[in-house]
Amino acid sequence: MGQTRVFLVDDNDPFRDSTAWLLETADFDVRPYPSAAAFLADLPGLRRGDGDECLVSDIRMPQMSGLQLQEALRKQGCTLPLVFVTAHGDVPLAVEAMRKGASNFLEKPFSDDALIDAIRTAVAGARSRATGAVDSDALARLSPRERQVLDLVVASKPNKIIADILGISIKTVELHRANMMGKLGVRSLPELMKVALGHG
Repeated sequence: MGQTRVFLVDDNDPFRDSTAWLLETADFDVRPYPSAAAFLADLPGLRRGDGDECLVSDIRMPQMSGLQLQEALRKQGCTLPLVFVTAHGDVPLAVEAMRKGASNFLEKPFSDDALIDAIRTAVAGARSRATGAVDSDALARLSPRERQVLDLVVASKPNKIIADILGISIKTVELHRANMMGKLGVRSLPELMKVALGHG
């Protein structure tokens, strides 16, 4: 497996430059873009198709927003894992993005490790889906709703955000988490992550 390639789309030049530098020092192959349109124009020649790719995009940009970019990719049948970065006031938008399949969202300012972990988790999840590792016997026992909760737990979302995304109460999220961990035979979050990402 080669270097993980990260497509970085953000209209804020200083943020894009500093984030590209951070990711390069963490051994990612970074391709920065100043706009969603510039990224989409390059996309046909970019994809390696080996699963070790991730898109990191701002959610609020001029001309074409991150959500519009997500929709354009969906229409093209592009399953690139997507991590959104967002300002504090954009959390409702980010929740909508998660509902539409984004892997994660991070509120600015976030730590270097939070971004690196979000990318690695998104890529590992995409790889598991591509290889079918996600459909192991244990995971097949989960209900569709438990599966949704699992995906959001793996994306490091707290119960309140999971409840917002799925339109259910926090109590219901807690119940699904308990049922899910029982079915998977795990007692802790690290064990759950291992099973979910195909290392169980």
